[in-house]
Amino acid sequence: GGRAPRCRDSDKYEWGANALFTIEQGKMHFQSYYKMPGVQTEWENCVAHNGSPIPIPGREVMVQGWYQGGISIFDWTDPTNPHEIAFHDRGPLKDGELTSAGSWSVYWYNGVIVSSEIARGLDIFELAPSAYISQNEIDAAKTVIWPELNPQEQQQMVWPASFAKARSFVDQLERSKGLSTARIAAVRAALAAAERAQGSARETALTRLVGQIDADAKGSSDQGKVKLLADAVRELR
Repeated sequence: GGRAPRCRDSDKYEWGANALFTIEQGKMHFQSYYKMPGVQTEWENCVAHNGSPIPIPGREVMVQGWYQGGISIFDWTDPTNPHEIAFHDRGPLKDGELTSAGSWSVYWYNGVIVSSEIARGLDIFELAPSAYISQNEIDAAKTVIWPELNPQEQQQMVWPASFAKARSFVDQLERSKGLSTARIAAVRAALAAAERAQGSARETALTRLVGQIDADAKGSSDQGKVKLLADAVRELR
């Protein structure tokens, strides 16, 4: 349970961790475990607890509470290789005494991350861009608005058409090297020019860009992501 310290150096990796599965032909298939990488002390209760997805288009990203382990944001787009991309850790409530404390639940809600800390109150965070997440991805996530949220209902994430969504896919293709450096720069320039244009000029620019991106997909090592980019640009017309 949540009162145990399960994030010490001496603990098995799977103790208190998430188990990640895929569903194939209606059956669950184990892929890997994810456990927050920050080593905790014997005075900090630490296991995986409540969290929610962060609606970054094209990626599977989750924020999760780990009691006194703090909060961990991790990418599990590849369920065989989940990895942390951000965290917050207050440290132990009391040195020398195992006390129940830490993040009980943490949820993404309309652009902010809200964490309920058992002993120390409410923490509210905003994401900042880094090597692991771009400003475009953050902006695209913020376009998903829920009037209310119960993460256990697994509410559908729907992204409206936006230049931020299209640029998110460009950033992801840059990370994965799914397009050449020259093509990444050209697509970014074309999106910027289209955003500045209005009316029929914008539609013409976007239509031209869609055709170019469709052609890019044939030689890309990340064809699925290129197709998502093309669809996102189509939505802007």
